[in-house]
Amino acid sequence: MTLDDIVNATVKAEGGYVNDPSDKGGETNFGITLATARANGYKGAMIDLPLQTAKDIYLNEYLIKPGFSTFPSEVAAELFDTGVNMGPATATKFLQRAVNALFGSGLTVDGKMGPATRGAVTGYLASRPNASSILVKALNCLQGVRYIELVEGNATQRKFINGWLANRVEI
Repeated sequence: MTLDDIVNATVKAEGGYVNDPSDKGGETNFGITLATARANGYKGAMIDLPLQTAKDIYLNEYLIKPGFSTFPSEVAAELFDTGVNMGPATATKFLQRAVNALFGSGLTVDGKMGPATRGAVTGYLASRPNASSILVKALNCLQGVRYIELVEGNATQRKFINGWLANRVEI
């Protein structure tokens, strides 16, 4: 799976323009929020956001900048998907928690992708032949629990949970 494949899958899952008042992300197009588009220099109406601009934002903000693109593609894809939906720092916290549980690495769960996190992930991935698939399952479990917590904390988010679980959490 290439980085373009990862981005294209998310663009497909996110769909086009949405402005649902219940969505905490607010106005989006291709899953890119207005705030993220503005932070990346887009000044036009969200309904007119070019697909290529959305893809460029995804690639830079959710794969390259957080360091997810340095991991094997299935791990990178899972971190990317969670980062798009919950923020790269949350995806990194999930990674740190998972590697701590799976490998006993003692990482500080701070959402920052530093050398200790990269080293622990690399160490875990080298520790067993199927480590990347186990790590992806652990990340999916954490993502699913977070969706349930979101609904428990705010019932207006219930309208989204079936889609989140159906389209975001793979087992």
